[in-house]
Amino acid sequence: MFQNTLNTTLTATQTKSIESAQAIAQLAVQSAEQIVEINYDAAKEVVTAAQAKSAKLTQLKDPKAALEMFDAESAKEVAAQVVGYQNKVNKVLRKNSKEVASLIDSAIDDSQADLKKFVKEAVAQAPAGSEAFVSSFNTAFDAALKSFEQVRATSQDAYANFEKSVDAALSSFQGQVAPATKSRKQIAA
Repeated sequence: MFQNTLNTTLTATQTKSIESAQAIAQLAVQSAEQIVEINYDAAKEVVTAAQAKSAKLTQLKDPKAALEMFDAESAKEVAAQVVGYQNKVNKVLRKNSKEVASLIDSAIDDSQADLKKFVKEAVAQAPAGSEAFVSSFNTAFDAALKSFEQVRATSQDAYANFEKSVDAALSSFQGQVAPATKSRKQIAA
């Protein structure tokens, strides 16, 4: 009887684990598809802009006019496009990482509930005189529950660190764009 309960519980737990892994994989695929779409759109915009600039350059006779085409305003536009691109990618990554964190929390909650149910059933079926075993079993069970909370805390820390890394990278880039735009203005003057 106990073996049947154990087998049923393990099978259900493995099924839920596979479903969670599939959901996370699906999120990863969706994220990759969205980022590919963003990259494709950005590449189209760059090619279109480059073709337009090339067409104008071939029509110019004066080299000074060519330099004027690449003024500070052009640099600002390019910087704004790059920042816009980064913001789109950041939005996709944040959304999907939040969903993954939510799936992990849900999987932890489900695993805890399954484990509690299993322990309750196992203890209920324990034969008379096995109180010492049941006590040891409950101690191990409590330790297992604590490890679930450690996994939850670690996944939440990983998500927070991911967000901080993305924010730092965007800040760093945006901090580099402003001085580059100012330098272009100084060169043009």
